[in-house]
Amino acid sequence: MKSFINHPSDSDFSIHNIPFGVCVFNKEFIACATRIGDIIIDLATLFDLGYFEDIKGFEENVFEGYTINEFIELGKPITNKVRERIQELLLEDSLLSKDERALEECFYNLDEIQMMMPLHIPNYTDFYSSIQHATNVGMMFRDPANALLPNWKHLPVGYHGRASSIVLSGIDITRPCGQIKPADSDKPIFSASKQLDFELEMAFVVNKNTDLGDRISVAEAEDAIFGMMIFNDWSARDIQSWEYVPLGPFLGKNFGSSISPWIVTLEALKPFKTESPKQEPEVLDYLKFEGDKNYDINLQVYLKPENSEETLISESNYKFMYWNMFQQLAHHTVNGCNVEVGDVYASGTISGENEKSYGSMLELTWRGTKPLQLKNGIERKFIEDGDTITMKAWSEKDGIRVGFGEVSGKILPAILQ
Repeated sequence: MKSFINHPSDSDFSIHNIPFGVCVFNKEFIACATRIGDIIIDLATLFDLGYFEDIKGFEENVFEGYTINEFIELGKPITNKVRERIQELLLEDSLLSKDERALEECFYNLDEIQMMMPLHIPNYTDFYSSIQHATNVGMMFRDPANALLPNWKHLPVGYHGRASSIVLSGIDITRPCGQIKPADSDKPIFSASKQLDFELEMAFVVNKNTDLGDRISVAEAEDAIFGMMIFNDWSARDIQSWEYVPLGPFLGKNFGSSISPWIVTLEALKPFKTESPKQEPEVLDYLKFEGDKNYDINLQVYLKPENSEETLISESNYKFMYWNMFQQLAHHTVNGCNVEVGDVYASGTISGENEKSYGSMLELTWRGTKPLQLKNGIERKFIEDGDTITMKAWSEKDGIRVGFGEVSGKILPAILQ
């Protein structure tokens, strides 16, 4: 496929992608959008011009919404047809390519729009599904010979996070405060976190509502997942290590998580499906799956101190995930937990076996004992005020590239009073 919109061959947003997001256009109105290269397309106006009118079940202009929730709730039989129609319209010599009115009213340059939060997120769950990350953390905080807890290879471990503190890429994050327990003290103190960290993750969003008591099987999960985004699960390690026993993460996690603005569909990622790591011991029947259920998605993390250059500090891949997203959703609902359109499920930190593929400062610096060497002679054990963390993700195979853009966030000083 070749588009009439010119873009670099290494663009994340080729005609093979067609992601969905929400934009403010010309500081005047909000609408759902897609992107090809550096061109943003106003889908609400494109709908009004009649380009989707023959798609059955797509009679209402849900692209006028302030989120993509109404659109993805239509279900894949419709949303896939809409995405395919957009691809057709962007081909060389298409009807749209010759429609001067549509080109003028629907097509915008990047500097003419502002990205918005693409979703209303009713609920958020974070998993812990990278075996190397779980092993590394277990080695640091427990017995290295028994790094994984007994349940880890039997179920996708997760916890229910805070949806209200998920923010869009580019929003600053204030350093959190809370209780920490210094190593040389037998009592906790109130303090700003001194061990602020990122977690390199991907996340998926569901497109349906279910009733309490319903389950989504592994086989059904692909139809229930609309797409994916990059997810930075900011973490305060010193707050987390003191509070997490016995009920798990709380203030060490809920102060902020950042997402990339474009939702990339599973259909766009289909060419990049790959096999999963072998799961031993054998999982229970409700977690069994057939075929390739993982995805080959390249991941990078950059750290930029204030007034300095950025340094590439991690290169990982989503294919390292031990538990795939379909197993995660099946496990989440096996007890009858209902889901809602727009629910977000994060993968957990994604780490590979190579030290350079670790997905957190905790691992990259081995809990601060091996400082990272950045450009200009700067060192980091954990994230400092003024630092910006940027994550990038893309898949590439046989000349086809589908990417997610980036998610970025800067750390501001703590508010101690």
